[in-house]
Amino acid sequence: MAVRIAGVTIPNEKRVEISLTYIYGIGLTKSKEILGVAKISPDKRVKDLTDDEANVLRTIIEKQYKVEGDLRREVLGNIKRLKEIGCYRGTRHTKGLPCRGQRTKTNNRTLRGNKRSTSGSGRSKAAAQKT
Repeated sequence: MAVRIAGVTIPNEKRVEISLTYIYGIGLTKSKEILGVAKISPDKRVKDLTDDEANVLRTIIEKQYKVEGDLRREVLGNIKRLKEIGCYRGTRHTKGLPCRGQRTKTNNRTLRGNKRSTSGSGRSKAAAQKT
């Protein structure tokens, strides 16, 4: 039986500790914390959970944690607010550049995308031969 928590079907074959991390907003630390409150062994497989244990997990996550859609909405709202007030971080988000102080002369290809297909100096061969 597939267990659905917060609108996410968590994998049956994995340990509960790991499968809870498939929910957006729950990492390994929060997963261990939830299992401690629910008094469920982290080594137990999802397929071995009883219906009562699954319901306990579901209620703990829904009542105490902001996950999935609500969390995504909050994060996007925060970024939108930064853009609207025109602060430094907001302008960096608008321009698609890193906003936590990383260097941008080299690196940051993840944010900017690979604009050049070759790693040359940027000069054409004809211009290089003239000099």
